[in-house]
Amino acid sequence: MSNVDQIFQANEQHQQSFDRGHLPMPPGRHLAIVTCMDARIIPVEAFGIQAGDAHVIRNAGGRATDDVIRSLAISQRLLGTTEVVVVHHTDCGMLTFSNEDLVGKIQEELGADASDMDFLPFTDVEASVREDVEMIRSSKLTPEGLDVSGAVYDVTTGRLSKVE
Repeated sequence: MSNVDQIFQANEQHQQSFDRGHLPMPPGRHLAIVTCMDARIIPVEAFGIQAGDAHVIRNAGGRATDDVIRSLAISQRLLGTTEVVVVHHTDCGMLTFSNEDLVGKIQEELGADASDMDFLPFTDVEASVREDVEMIRSSKLTPEGLDVSGAVYDVTTGRLSKVE
């Protein structure tokens, strides 16, 4: 059985006890979390949130890309979020390559030219958090004075540390 088949099978069981259909669309804590897609980060456990509490926007590295800014604009303007936290993490895959490395790998394995893409790797986790916090704060789609915080999640200890 494939992983996708297993997901659908698990969903059949999930439906039997599902009891959150009444939750409203806007997140109850008016919070948006931007974090990495890393499978070791389970936001409900790591950040103390429950279904309905927060929007969790994930991508490789938890970077403040144009699509993250788009999602935050929708979250804020249409669904009432008033706080954002950017959470990167230790032992991130984004620390392991450069744009040139990945462009070369894509060319070699797929024959595709990705030289015009910035995959947003970084060499310093705290610096990348600061960069993304500033990217969100300075966006024309972000209201002035929006509460945007940054943090680093340690995947070996589970500790969340604020980045100033």
